[in-house]
Amino acid sequence: MGGVFRGHQGPEMFRGYNFTITCSTQPQYPGGSFLLTFTSSNRTQPAVNHSAAFLFPAADDSHQGNYSCVYENYVFSHNFSSESELLSLTITDLQAQSVSPPAEYSVRLVNGTTSCSGTVEVFYEGEWTGLCPGWWDMMSEIKVVCRELDCGNPVSVSRGPLIEDGRRGVTMLRCSGDESSIRQCDIIEEHGVCNRGYYHHVTCSDSVRLVDGAGLCSGRVEVKSNQSWASVCEADFDRQDAEVVCRELGCGAPAALQGGLYGEGEGQTWDKEFQCKGKESLLLDCDTSDRKNNTCPPGNAVGLTCSEPDDVRLVGGGSRCAGGVERYDQGEWRTMGIKDWDQAAVAAVVCRQLGCGSTVSVLPGNTTRAFGVKCDGDESSLRECLRSHRLLPGITVICSDLLVQPDIFLTDSMGGVFRGHQGPEVFRGYNFTITCSIQPQYPGGSFLLTFTGSNRTQPAVNHSAAFLFPAADDSHQGNYSCVYDNYVFSHNFSSESELLSLTITVGLSSQ
Repeated sequence: MGGVFRGHQGPEMFRGYNFTITCSTQPQYPGGSFLLTFTSSNRTQPAVNHSAAFLFPAADDSHQGNYSCVYENYVFSHNFSSESELLSLTITDLQAQSVSPPAEYSVRLVNGTTSCSGTVEVFYEGEWTGLCPGWWDMMSEIKVVCRELDCGNPVSVSRGPLIEDGRRGVTMLRCSGDESSIRQCDIIEEHGVCNRGYYHHVTCSDSVRLVDGAGLCSGRVEVKSNQSWASVCEADFDRQDAEVVCRELGCGAPAALQGGLYGEGEGQTWDKEFQCKGKESLLLDCDTSDRKNNTCPPGNAVGLTCSEPDDVRLVGGGSRCAGGVERYDQGEWRTMGIKDWDQAAVAAVVCRQLGCGSTVSVLPGNTTRAFGVKCDGDESSLRECLRSHRLLPGITVICSDLLVQPDIFLTDSMGGVFRGHQGPEVFRGYNFTITCSIQPQYPGGSFLLTFTGSNRTQPAVNHSAAFLFPAADDSHQGNYSCVYDNYVFSHNFSSESELLSLTITVGLSSQ
């Protein structure tokens, strides 16, 4: 009936409301019974699924006092018993309370460092209880929790133990991420402990957020001011400010900063100019000054795109763009397990997050079974995908940008090469050499030197190739680039260097 609330001295019960005291124990032996002891009298019930619920209708003063659960069982030809801690209950008048109890399915974060971080709890049937993930859990559920609490973007989430102090929990099957409250998500009311762990600790940004973007790391910058969110004018925000915001939101370095990129918003505009040094942990730790202009012209609400977090890597493939999928989670790198029919979508997200182009192939990876991940394929980063405690085999992902970019440089043995105003120049009649090289990744391969007149190919020896040009003339003037080709993982890959623009000049004219 919603008559239980947390008072200053512990749980309190409104007079006239019914309530239930539940005794439970971790599974050890079948059977047994619970004796509920309290000030006025005792009650006994057999243990069913290791618990017993004692209903008290119409609370009055006789119900005020100290309660404890004594679990008794006959095991190994002896009687054993174990007693819980005391629960001290106060009965109070509804009219005496200045506040009403929380609404059903209200949510809160407790034991955190700010009002926007901590363990997730849900008010259900008169008590605060744990929030249990479904078989899959994902950042979109935490988006809803952060939004309901009027916090900013979700930054991180971790699971607690599989059994946490015997409390029952409320299970969320799935949220789209657009809901304003968890009441709008699919919910199962669990009457036992969470069998998949509680959401142990959630961190939302406290006073800055990115809205209307493509993912967690892009959107219009908004700052919380006087309990409402305000857009920031482009003139009041620079790259050092952006570095602080990206860090606060658990993203990578700023990639783009532009006014009007993600719309204008409907609220007010922040009335200060930020003056961050770039090293602060929080945007509101930065210095501010009064704005130079009192208005922010349309199209100038600043939009920010941060790079994706550096929490995914591919290992064992000889390249940052090939290997087994691992994600940094709760202080360690962990293999990600993927079902067969989810492999293509997960691989697409991994390649995108790493800036490694598109997926070329997915191969069997680490046979060790690991926590599962499931993506739709269009997410910006792996942390936006669903995660599960189900153990699944890992995979190896091969992305298109497998090879690093080769280098191209110009040398000579006759002293005919020099640095001109527009780039390297060679005296007519002198020989010169263009060298292509690449950092060691895979053995073999070849270099194609492309230039205006024609192309030349050489095998890579010690990861480089030297192309000699005797007696330079006007036909050698133009743009050169090195293309490194190699056959790896049953596919052809290539990578091209930057352009080298070469000028051929008369020796005397350069004196």
